[in-house]
Amino acid sequence: MHKKQLELKGIYVVLAALFLVFLFMPVAILLYKSFESGTSLTLQHYRDLIFSGKFVNAFGNSFTVSGISALVTTLLAFLMAYTINYTNVSQRLKKGIRSIATLPMLLPTITYGFAIIYTFGKQGLLSKLLHVQLFDIYGFSGLLIGYVIYTLPIAFLLVNNTMKFIDKKFIIVSKIMGDSGGKRFWMTALSPMIPTLAAAFIQAFFLSFTDFGIPAAVGGEYAVVATTLYNEMLGSIPNFSNGAVVAMMMLLPSIISIILLNYLERYNVRYNRISVIELPENRKRDLWCGIGSGLVLCGIALVFAVIILLPFVKEWPYDISFSLQHFTDTLASANLLSVYRNSLIVALGTAAAGTLVAYGSALVTTRSTLPVLCRKSIDAISSIANTIPGMVIGIAFLFAFSGTPLQSTFWIIILCNMIHFFSTPYVMAKNTLGKLNTSYETTAMLMGDSWFKTIRRVVVPNSKSTILEMLSYYFINSMVTISALIFIVGAKTAVLTTKIKELQHFAKFDQIFVLSLLILLTNLLVKGIILFVTQKKDEKKEKGVRVKKYALGILAGGVVLFTFVFGQGKEPVVIYSNADEEALIAIQHALDENGFQDQYVLQSFGTSELGGKIMAEGKNLEADIITMSSYYIDSAQQKNDMFDKLTFPTPTLKTYSDYDTPLTALEGAMIVNTSVLKEKQLPVPSSLKELANPKYKGMISIPDIKASSTGWLLVQALLDTYGEEDGKEILTAILDNVGPHLESSGSGPLKKVRSGEVGIAFGLRHQALADKEKGLPIDCIDPIEGNYSLTESIAVVKKENVNKTAMAMARCIMENGRRDILYTYPTALYEGEQVEKKYASKYPRVFKRALSVELLEEHQAFFEGCRK
Repeated sequence: MHKKQLELKGIYVVLAALFLVFLFMPVAILLYKSFESGTSLTLQHYRDLIFSGKFVNAFGNSFTVSGISALVTTLLAFLMAYTINYTNVSQRLKKGIRSIATLPMLLPTITYGFAIIYTFGKQGLLSKLLHVQLFDIYGFSGLLIGYVIYTLPIAFLLVNNTMKFIDKKFIIVSKIMGDSGGKRFWMTALSPMIPTLAAAFIQAFFLSFTDFGIPAAVGGEYAVVATTLYNEMLGSIPNFSNGAVVAMMMLLPSIISIILLNYLERYNVRYNRISVIELPENRKRDLWCGIGSGLVLCGIALVFAVIILLPFVKEWPYDISFSLQHFTDTLASANLLSVYRNSLIVALGTAAAGTLVAYGSALVTTRSTLPVLCRKSIDAISSIANTIPGMVIGIAFLFAFSGTPLQSTFWIIILCNMIHFFSTPYVMAKNTLGKLNTSYETTAMLMGDSWFKTIRRVVVPNSKSTILEMLSYYFINSMVTISALIFIVGAKTAVLTTKIKELQHFAKFDQIFVLSLLILLTNLLVKGIILFVTQKKDEKKEKGVRVKKYALGILAGGVVLFTFVFGQGKEPVVIYSNADEEALIAIQHALDENGFQDQYVLQSFGTSELGGKIMAEGKNLEADIITMSSYYIDSAQQKNDMFDKLTFPTPTLKTYSDYDTPLTALEGAMIVNTSVLKEKQLPVPSSLKELANPKYKGMISIPDIKASSTGWLLVQALLDTYGEEDGKEILTAILDNVGPHLESSGSGPLKKVRSGEVGIAFGLRHQALADKEKGLPIDCIDPIEGNYSLTESIAVVKKENVNKTAMAMARCIMENGRRDILYTYPTALYEGEQVEKKYASKYPRVFKRALSVELLEEHQAFFEGCRK
């Protein structure tokens, strides 16, 4: 027994070190960042944020919508679990409930938001079928639907797993005693479930409170804490101190959740044995429960129908003919295979390592006589990991491991996922191991077996099913998570969920659904394998050996994939870019056609996201080359001195610095959906000032200057033309007309116009022209206030070992990519370039003042002052 304790002590020491380094240390660094101000510590960041009306409003909004959605989710979960365990509805319906209720777990939450748009939006599937939009999907209503879909699987599993262990014989006892139906329901079904229902409510509330994916799609102007955190960390001007404060404030519900869950644990009802009885007949109960559960299933199925059907439609809602074009375009993507491989690597690596850590932790708490403090500390870690938001973990990892060998590797993603999802697999293993005979190890020791041999030959075989469930849980959650990864993923470690976020930047929603289906099919396949293996285990004892082989096969597959990836030879040049799709294609063509094929990795980001990474990581940036808004490159150079002097000639029309050279010039314009305007009998505007007319209320979408530099083009046009006083009056009226259609990305307004949600948008001119050429009812209107432009440039990141290939690639992009780029972005930047008159904008304008982060901050303050 003494030897066993030495081995378990060793496991505990390893686990303690793991959680100390990868949970508590990053959070402590994040806490320090929230107080940091230059070389001193201050409470000013907390004062500024707490007394900021907007943060208080976002915090209140999060509590409201999360609380209501958690209540709805808990009630629906109870209804479905009650239908399974307390009614005599058909077994087919019960099986359908078990399957469909957990289906949303297999998809990333950001997909739900897009599915809601295409289901309940003005041009959504349901709206088309009913010929009316039932409600406005942007803001509270959209968030409520998305959160309920997202949290229902977790709540249902909690409630159903508890309800099936309630002894049903008390129903008969209550009936014999003559209790009324209401009293019988309370005593036999509801009262024993109160602790679990409270736990389900808390879990659903917390998941909703911290989710980022759904607000990113349908949040509208209903500000919540998750988007506030994202904007502070990765907004157009990152504020890392404020971001750290928001992250720490998000931990408040975590602390409350831990206290409440520990308090409720003492009220759990436990039965020594479960009686198997035939439930009393009650046709009315079965009918209403069956109808209620059926309606919930139909609601989930409808949203999933959109995800499944839309990729096969040529151009929703304008051309609904069958097409496989979206699949071929997505599957033909140059890096899809590597991104999918990365997702499998992360999921398999997390499943293998996470299961090992969770199982080892459960061994410490259930199979040892270590001090109570040691065992309780593992339980405390589980509670903390269960309630700490993924976004907080991601930001903490960003601060803690930037500049270390872990940065932008698979290891940091796996460690992040392993910590984030630790709690549930740990509880699974703890519950199973706690039920096994505690004398196994003692008996084996007396027979001369080592402790590890006993665990391998006796304990593990008796918990195989649980181990497989743990593997499945880690794998599936790793495939769908996004909240933490957006802060720590790199170009060479991009996964499917971050690819979906990238496609959102380009408004490629059909391709987003294709990738979502790929994730769904992968997770269904894994669940199918786990189910098959688990069922085979129960058939015959000798077939149980096959379970072990399957589990080892999964782990071996993960090892093979890791070996394949980490054993690769020459490192490719990494290119980070905020460019639009057309410019990215031009960059790829220029490099591939001039001898650099397969020598680079091109990773796309939104302007704010890339800006945040540049400012946060500086010279530690994974990228060797970046293409980015020129003003941002200048600011980053001033702050971090992170770019090398270009070693090739740059014959530009205007003078640029010696460390960057221009790539594109993006012009702003109005974009209109001619069909929508015709349907609403609204005139096509010719100026930005006309957008202030109340007749356009609810029909306009523009980008938020706080999150997208495209919004800067609109603000500058108004300020230069009308001055600050009149410009403020006009912009205030425009924002009132915009309402919930203020978007966080430059392509967001185009998405709204394209889907018919609005009739007018302000966005990038070239994107409108591209849609018009496709035959969509989209047109580009050059406003008389002017087509202002922002320049994006190329720069080479300064590294210790100067990468000559990176410099050669930057030159190749400039010299060979401009030809294609000039066709899409018709603004001459270099000597000898000519623009065809038919593609040129009518009113080209330039900013009167030199662009800088300081000027952007000034104009952001002006913009915020116009918001009511």
